[in-house]
Amino acid sequence: MLFLYNLIVQIVAFLLKIVALFTPKPFGAKIKLFIDGRKPVFQILESKISPNDKTIWFHAASLGEYEQGLPVIEKIKIKYPNHKIVLTFFSPSGYEVRKNNLIADVTVYLPLDTKKNAKQFLSLVHPEMAFFIKYEYWPNYLNEMRRLGTPTYLISGIFRENQLFFKWYGGFYRTALNTFTYFFVQNESSKKLLIELGKTNVAISGDTRFDRVAAILEKDNSLDFIESFKNDTLTVVAGSSWPKDESFLINYINHTSKKIKFIIAPHNIKDEQIQELQHSITKKVVLYSELGTGRDLSLKDFDVFIIDTIGILTKIYSYADIAYVGGGFGNPGVHNILEPATFGVPIVIGSNYTHFAEASALVNLGGCISISTTTELVDAFSNLIANDDVRHEKGHICSTFVQMNKGATAIIMKNI
Repeated sequence: MLFLYNLIVQIVAFLLKIVALFTPKPFGAKIKLFIDGRKPVFQILESKISPNDKTIWFHAASLGEYEQGLPVIEKIKIKYPNHKIVLTFFSPSGYEVRKNNLIADVTVYLPLDTKKNAKQFLSLVHPEMAFFIKYEYWPNYLNEMRRLGTPTYLISGIFRENQLFFKWYGGFYRTALNTFTYFFVQNESSKKLLIELGKTNVAISGDTRFDRVAAILEKDNSLDFIESFKNDTLTVVAGSSWPKDESFLINYINHTSKKIKFIIAPHNIKDEQIQELQHSITKKVVLYSELGTGRDLSLKDFDVFIIDTIGILTKIYSYADIAYVGGGFGNPGVHNILEPATFGVPIVIGSNYTHFAEASALVNLGGCISISTTTELVDAFSNLIANDDVRHEKGHICSTFVQMNKGATAIIMKNI
């Protein structure tokens, strides 16, 4: 099976180059980033890491896993100040957003999982420890680290019965798991599945994302331009919205007579989609990109603020009275609800959330409302806007949920 896996990786690598040439934007552009971004990786590693350097390697699939691993990376930097942190991403949506992060000494794409790439990468990086965040199990990298005897940890791991490890034909994947020195998993069901595979080096640590979002409260989250726009008015912040989310939101915005403000931070900030969103709203709209253009803007006079940039959504959530988190009408599902939750904000999401433990828990607790139709969204917003007590109670449920679930980082660091 490992031979077949390696053959498939080689075929996929070849096909992606062909697909990138003929696939229109935006998907084609993302594939091109995926391919071109990997070309200089070994050259970058050779220039930034010497044979005498001590290194620790963290791998994140994408942006969400990076945020999840951040509390551990920060603690590792404190514990091992003389080591270089090497951070790799698999996805362009992670690397392109965080390639200029300040936490890692070297940030690159992870070369595709071939035997040759794994040997060359690990020879150049020669990590004293390696951390995989949540998932992504690359057999050739793991097998090579096992051969080298590199201590390897999984943090905030999640295991499900439908994964390849638990199939009769997944033997080569199960073998790769032997590399891990310790598994830090989020829940009891993940621990049980690993124990069924004979793994006793496992602990339930919980999810490090709770530590990350809890720490946000200690930072300066003020934004003067959001303060000016809000102008002491009840504000709905819609974060990481997709077109289906926006169709629901636009319908509500255009028809509501209530005096409320809306901030929309779309998941995709391509110009054509931002323009389409702006022109579909009948109320007064301002774009973030219009700030500082010399145009005389009185932000308090606008009803809707579209954030066509990245990196400030977390701070914007601190100004929300109600949050709508997008992604709940597509795959893999709803985006990060913990960021608004930590600020004590009631949350509305779409119907696809059951694969996310924190979303399922907050829906069951009542801090988060799931909607499937425009009517349900209207009812949810109307109830939250009209009833201060309901809004504050649901917000309190959310903030308490975050505080009660932090502590995963401390458990991990204690066992490393």
